[in-house]
Amino acid sequence: MKYLFLFLMWIQILCGQSAPEELGKVSWLRDADIAKSESAKTNKPILILFQEIPGCSTCKNYGRNILSHPMVVEAIEQNFIPLAIYNNKSGKDHEVLQFFNEPAWNNPVVRIVDSKLNDICERLSGNYSSFGLISKINASFVKRGKVVPEYLRLLEEEFYAESGGTEKAYVGMYCFWSGEKCFAQAPGVVSTRSGYMKGSEVVEVQYNPKLTNLDAILRHGKEMHCADRLYHETPSPNYTNSVQVLNKGDFTVDKELKYYIFQSFYRFIPMTDMQAMKVNLALGSNKSPEEFLCPAQLKMVKEIKNNPGKKYKNKIGMPVEDAWPMMLRELKS
Repeated sequence: MKYLFLFLMWIQILCGQSAPEELGKVSWLRDADIAKSESAKTNKPILILFQEIPGCSTCKNYGRNILSHPMVVEAIEQNFIPLAIYNNKSGKDHEVLQFFNEPAWNNPVVRIVDSKLNDICERLSGNYSSFGLISKINASFVKRGKVVPEYLRLLEEEFYAESGGTEKAYVGMYCFWSGEKCFAQAPGVVSTRSGYMKGSEVVEVQYNPKLTNLDAILRHGKEMHCADRLYHETPSPNYTNSVQVLNKGDFTVDKELKYYIFQSFYRFIPMTDMQAMKVNLALGSNKSPEEFLCPAQLKMVKEIKNNPGKKYKNKIGMPVEDAWPMMLRELKS
């Protein structure tokens, strides 16, 4: 399958054609019969994108944003046979459209099917978010009785938080390295950053208010001796656990962000915020962080280990959308 994708990409280059922006950065097959054959050979489901090309702004945004996120691209290409069907074309595309009774000239629709084109889970329609797509991908694992890979479980939780909005708390403690490890274990927390506020060590805790709240976070911190102070916009004595509440000041990020990653070669690996939080926790606990990384990231780790003298840039704190292509360029240089 890998060589088939490379061959198709090579043909596109020879023809001077680039993939339509509506398709994002995923390497799609365009023939359903080939997809069925590859699915049967590899025992991987087929992920079908029904897309209007050229399409409206919704279609273009889905390609530019959702289908271009490196972790989404990895999730699709690693676990599925990707198949793109144009919903506004005749010929084989129209035949597949009719087979699934999908409307023409429609916004993006995703189906996950087996090699005989039977639905594995409900079609994804009307939800054009990263969370919608990854949650559907993870649901397909569950429907097949498979364990959802940890990196995909984290990605779903992170996208879920982004879809509804997050809140932040600034908590002071004796050591922000310990603080980051502490709050990385708190349910509902999606990212942490160590730094300073009013001259004291603090951890910026970003959390999903649908899954947790400030009281629960402070309670978790107190239980692990990592919540002495709370810096808040409106100081109030009504918080639990006898935490000192102070006026919020300016937050300055520590130069050695994610200390345990910073001290290792993992600082060169592009990661999402939640991945970095969990990897930092694992390293600080003398555990392997590999369960939190996707196959492409593990290949990057292997490449770095095999080339210890090669120089790479620190990617801690960089958006994964920027860090990923940077790492690919570094690997090729």
